[in-house]
Amino acid sequence: MTITHIDQLSHTTVPLAKATAAIAAGIAKGTSLGAAFTITVIDAGGYLVAAHRMDGAALAAIETSASKATTALLFAQPTSDLVDAVQPGAPLFGIQHATRTPLAFVPGGVPITDENGLVIGAAGAGGGAPDEDHEVAATVAAAF
Repeated sequence: MTITHIDQLSHTTVPLAKATAAIAAGIAKGTSLGAAFTITVIDAGGYLVAAHRMDGAALAAIETSASKATTALLFAQPTSDLVDAVQPGAPLFGIQHATRTPLAFVPGGVPITDENGLVIGAAGAGGGAPDEDHEVAATVAAAF
């Protein structure tokens, strides 16, 4: 029996070279903001493509940047747009406890889309103030 690998997601992959260039744009944005960030880029399957921790970035930002990227991917929208939806009494209240995957409903996660608007991955940033995290993640996503 011959087993052939079929890359079913080849049209939705986030190439490493693009992820690296996009992270460089995020690093430049983070530097201009005067804070040290961790930036994570994941593909459409939620798997790590690339991550970078700037010198001095908070250790917690390693995990939070990945969780923000995952949340933006799963909900196909920036995490900053989801903050109100998870508050007590809101429709998604408590959803972060319903998955095995850590989710983060705070600013700093932004979906990455292709030229047709299809979500092909996501960027997450952590290390600054919430609005700064969003700005860095948005810069990374826009670099695609």
